[in-house]
Amino acid sequence: MARGIEIREAHFPGRAPIDAYGNGGFRFADMSHRGSILCLPSGIHGWDMQEGEQLTVASLERLLSDTSSIEVLLIGTGANLVPIPADVKAALKANGISSDPMSTGAAVRTFNIMLAESRAVAAALIAV
Repeated sequence: MARGIEIREAHFPGRAPIDAYGNGGFRFADMSHRGSILCLPSGIHGWDMQEGEQLTVASLERLLSDTSSIEVLLIGTGANLVPIPADVKAALKANGISSDPMSTGAAVRTFNIMLAESRAVAAALIAV
């Protein structure tokens, strides 16, 4: 029985440094992804966030469902630094996660360094 194209949620099941960013997406592990991404211990996931949208607790639901091996969350807020809303910061802190907002470029560079050091790091990266 022939089946059509199956569209699945974007997910890379591993930890990998980000090789490049820009043009609305990211390159990692010899692949590319258009749009924003969450880099978690469970892998790299597509993330439905656009530059200029308000970060919410709900938008970080996937991250908050498994916080066991995350100590630091780097939040790449796009081309410019955008502060983290107080309720989001509080939800992260309640789960033992310190958060650091910065431009997406700075977050990518910092994530790669911390990943290479085997630190308990995650990143929420808004595409630019």
